[in-house]
Order: sequence, then C-alpha cells, then structure tokens
Amino acid sequence: MRTGIGYDIHRLVPTVEPSAIPIGGVPLSCYFKVNAVSDGDVLLHALVDALLGALALGDIGQWFPENKPENKGRASAEFVREVISHVDKLGWRVAHFDSIVQLEEPKLAPHSDAIRRNIALLLGTELSAISLKAKTAEGLGPIGERKAISAHAIVTLERSR
Repeated sequence: MRTGIGYDIHRLVPTVEPSAIPIGGVPLSCYFKVNAVSDGDVLLHALVDALLGALALGDIGQWFPENKPENKGRASAEFVREVISHVDKLGWRVAHFDSIVQLEEPKLAPHSDAIRRNIALLLGTELSAISLKAKTAEGLGPIGERKAISAHAIVTLERSR
C-alpha cells in the first residue's frame, strides 16, 4: 500500500454576473471565478498531487507546467485521467480517497454526492471509497474573507496485480 497527500489553493475573483467554479469536476454556481491557469479545480489538483505523491512521481506543476500553452484553461479532469492512467500502468489502484474543501460559499452539501460520484468515475473506484468534507474558515484569513478556496486530499493506493 502507498499513501499520498495533496493540497491546492486558488484566488477567488468576485463577479457581478452569475458564474461557476469547478469542484471535483462539478461546476457550482456562484458569484466568483477562480484565478488559475487551468480551470482551477482545487479538489482535482489536490487529488493529482496525492496520486503523484503516493508513488513519488513529483507534483502537478512538474507534470502539467503553467508555462505550457496546452495547460491554459485545461479541464483538471484531464490531469486526473492522465495521472490515473499512469498509476494503473504501474500496477496500482485507488483503495480510498479522503478530502477537505475549504470555502465560505457556495455551500458544498447540495453537491457532495455529485462530486463524489464524479471522482469515483475518474478514479475507476467505488463511491464508498470516496470521502468529501467541506469546512468554512469562520470568516478568518483569505478563505474566510472569500478571497480564496483550498483543498486537502489523501489517497491510499493498493496493488492491482
């Protein structure tokens, strides 16, 4: 078995018109957009780092550099698919994924099941192996002031062969 952890944070930019931010590959309606090179999905970015960390394969910035034009606006689900394919080729599979997303709004509870289902699909694992928790920052710091969103992730891999 192998375990990896991941973390990501992105700046939030207020919008006048309704917008959406991606969390776990699911767009959530709100009055913010994420300031990022890719689509800025903090949960999927943390997941990628956890997968890479479990096998000591570097980090998301090494695999998908910000200065590469093909990564501009790229869907974070593509990062997950590429990395999970590599994990599979090396003879590993996801046994469990646990995560925390820190944000003040939008609320994650109404979207939790959709996010978990999407991650299970991306990882090729059972829904029961995917955990998602949401926390606010109680108005403290950049997350509490609605200036940022962050995610923590931990993944456990087991041999598939």
